[in-house]
Amino acid sequence: MVRKENMQTLGDALKMLVQSLGIEKQVEQYKIFDVWNEVVGQQVAKVAQPERLHNGVLIVSVNNAPWRNELTFRKREILEKIHEQTNSQSITDIKFR
Repeated sequence: MVRKENMQTLGDALKMLVQSLGIEKQVEQYKIFDVWNEVVGQQVAKVAQPERLHNGVLIVSVNNAPWRNELTFRKREILEKIHEQTNSQSITDIKFR
């Protein structure tokens, strides 16, 4: 029989594991892959998807040059939405390619 005082939620256990591995910042940054569609909307998500993260820079693949230009102009707005949605400032820049 398991004692209740030794039990913890799965979420708490995962949080402790992430902390013990020292990867909180990386896990925090990768939340963007889950919320990208909400951040940019469905129309933009059809032509632009996050590819990877490198040193706090989100690399986004864009289907064509006109959209790449549009998103470059909207970079600050998108970054603000990312920070809001992820509750983190760990993504510091976006590169559209």
